[in-house]
Amino acid sequence: MQSNRLEIIQAINEGDTSLGIEFGSTRIKAVLIDKRYETIASGSYEWENLLEDGFWTYNLVDIITGLQTAYSEMKQEVERNYGITIRKIGSIGFSAMMHGYMAFDHTGELLVPFRTWRNSTTGVAAKELTDQLQFNIPERWSIAHLYQAILNEEKHLPRIDCITTLAGYIHWLLTGNKAIGIGDASGMFPIDESTHDYNEIMIKRFDELIATKGYPWMLKEILPKVYVSGEQAGELTEVGAKILDRSGNLQPGIPICPPEGDAGTGMVATNSVQKRTGNVSVGTSVFAMIVLEKELSKVYPEIDMVTTPNGSPVGMVHANNCSSDLNAWLGLFREFSEAMGQKVETNKLFEVMLNKALEADPDGGGLLSYGYFSGENITGFEKGRPLFVRSPESRFNLANFMRTHLFTAFGALNIGMGILTKEENVAIDRILAHGGLFKTPLVVQKIVAAAMNTPVSVMSTAGEGGPWGMAILASYMLNKNQKESLEDFLDQKVFKDMDGQEIYPDQVDIEGYETFIERYRKGLVIEQAAVDNLML
Repeated sequence: MQSNRLEIIQAINEGDTSLGIEFGSTRIKAVLIDKRYETIASGSYEWENLLEDGFWTYNLVDIITGLQTAYSEMKQEVERNYGITIRKIGSIGFSAMMHGYMAFDHTGELLVPFRTWRNSTTGVAAKELTDQLQFNIPERWSIAHLYQAILNEEKHLPRIDCITTLAGYIHWLLTGNKAIGIGDASGMFPIDESTHDYNEIMIKRFDELIATKGYPWMLKEILPKVYVSGEQAGELTEVGAKILDRSGNLQPGIPICPPEGDAGTGMVATNSVQKRTGNVSVGTSVFAMIVLEKELSKVYPEIDMVTTPNGSPVGMVHANNCSSDLNAWLGLFREFSEAMGQKVETNKLFEVMLNKALEADPDGGGLLSYGYFSGENITGFEKGRPLFVRSPESRFNLANFMRTHLFTAFGALNIGMGILTKEENVAIDRILAHGGLFKTPLVVQKIVAAAMNTPVSVMSTAGEGGPWGMAILASYMLNKNQKESLEDFLDQKVFKDMDGQEIYPDQVDIEGYETFIERYRKGLVIEQAAVDNLML
């Protein structure tokens, strides 16, 4: 049952709301929800990472500007629609793209520009740590960035007082508490499922590895404190309130839940925190997360071991590239349309172009594409070189072109998922998907179902994604019953009456995708040559 206008007005006036703000790769979005978990208002800020001095980064000015703009737009939408100025909010949560490296000294100064998950500069460190800890340490993880800086003998290391993620930084900035949710923490350093904290044995081993360096810190001292979903991880300070709301209307003292990564908020947004469930999150990057019943039999460099926001182990397949190259091509088609005097609205452009893929040959007509806008860890590429290839025999038309670019968006993901399902026989009862591409009904859902060879559901909340999931986590902290698990809260409250559409993979689509993937694997040598030789 949907909230009516009077209920929404009462909720806003009484502060009976929850706010989630997520820093995605291309958009910072704020979502305010009521106690029925419905979106009251939202705001956003578009941004893009920059390649500076060999590192993908976002600058601090954009981080703060984006935070304030997203909140301000949400606040203004409330004022326009309901005539109310927000002064109270029941609970708040911050989330962001996982991993990366933000190092600060004791004064709070950022010692080096924020190094995002997108960087593929930590290969040596990641491999050495994986060998030493006997646990897969991906190149994106914070500990890999830290150890690579140590191997490179970077000058900032002795000054480190703390390291954190982007979500952890925002939380610290607005609460004064160096906290992190367990899901986001699992992208910094391995987590012990039994203690819901960093793995102490591995912490000790890392300290032993760097003992001769003589740094004035031990690893545990510079990592943020780990919190589990449902716990309060601080409250909005007076300074924090002024940073978040430039108008000065928002009151301090609002409880704030643990900051999480976009993987965790994606699991929440798709009701995928129970064992044997999984989700696919589609954006600039793409990742699939399967909540495991047992540990994997061995270490796989393609599989990250992370956790749900309540601490359950998760096998995560993360590909750095998904929609960036597709978006670039659609931008080119937009330019053509406008040059012809036809302006097209963004949603219409995506709808028309993506639906063309349904008219294509099952395998994409023999076309081949790699949307490697940045390096791709799963297939072993350190640098990005988007590449489109066809032969004289390829059936080159718009439908096949679009299908090929959708196929390749999930190519690296398909390779990683094959390890879980074929080599480890991981059982998956259901996959739920979310992200902006799913706003166009059916098309991308059919492609993902074929790529993963499993039924895929898209909830009515698919377009909201992580920011809405973060608001749900904030609401869980505030409104859960005593001892109510996150799984029960989602199942019995949030998603009880939520609509969703499940699609089973079509056999023709499966066979077409398998043909494409065979071509994709064989063509990796072509893509590697582009990386090695086409230094454009």
